[in-house]
Amino acid sequence: MAKIKIVITGASGQLGRELALWATDTADIIGFGREELDITSLPACRNLFALHRPDVVIHCAAYTAVDKAESEPDEAFRVNAAATRNVAVAAREVGAKLCYISTDYVFDGTGTAPYNEYDPTNPQTVYGKSKLAGEQAVQTLHDRFYIVRTSWVYGKYGNNFVKTMLKMAGERDQLKVVADQIGSPTYTHDLAAFLLELVHTDYYGIYHASNSGVCSWYDFAKAIFEDSSINILVEPCTTADFPRQAPRPAYSVMDHSAIRSNGLNVLRPWREALNHYLKDSE
Repeated sequence: MAKIKIVITGASGQLGRELALWATDTADIIGFGREELDITSLPACRNLFALHRPDVVIHCAAYTAVDKAESEPDEAFRVNAAATRNVAVAAREVGAKLCYISTDYVFDGTGTAPYNEYDPTNPQTVYGKSKLAGEQAVQTLHDRFYIVRTSWVYGKYGNNFVKTMLKMAGERDQLKVVADQIGSPTYTHDLAAFLLELVHTDYYGIYHASNSGVCSWYDFAKAIFEDSSINILVEPCTTADFPRQAPRPAYSVMDHSAIRSNGLNVLRPWREALNHYLKDSE
């Protein structure tokens, strides 16, 4: 397999950093954080891509403050929609494939069966709407794209639910965790491995990528403590007990039909992935 050149945007974020630091014989990977690349500037995107001539751009940079987006819609759309347009235009001009990282928040979360890639979207938050606008920019402005929706992301870099739970366990002896939101945790290490497999193919289109299996945040928290041998009382509560500015999807399980139908590797069960992460963090 010929070595390809991959540029990562958002290389200081959770997933971007995982990818930027990935060791592989099949690709030269260069990551750019916001200090090195201002994606909200089309000339900046054009200059950087023209300089590096990537074969693939994996666009991880995003505005991800879900609650804050409700009071900063312009900023969320500037980063998630207009800046994604810039990345799409600049990538296409240099002949690079584009992989855009999207989210389960493009759905309304009222489903009862796993969402597949062609189910109608209906985002309920500014964040979800702005990410969907990014998807639409990619589909309109690029001809060789992968859109990869993921959910409940955690990993070695940045803040996430697993780190928050472990930190809180060190500060108190009991916790309440929401039990009426159902989804699939996704480990950045597994997601990165899938993305690198995907961008070596010409299987363009929309994908749902999360670790296999389903749980609530409450189940997830219990598993984190069990697998870390931490003794803490965890009690289930409802979404209504924790009001937030942006509504959280009650059901955000995604079906991985595009991964299966293209013969790609399905991500391992979430509990196995969590175990790997916790061992790796010791």
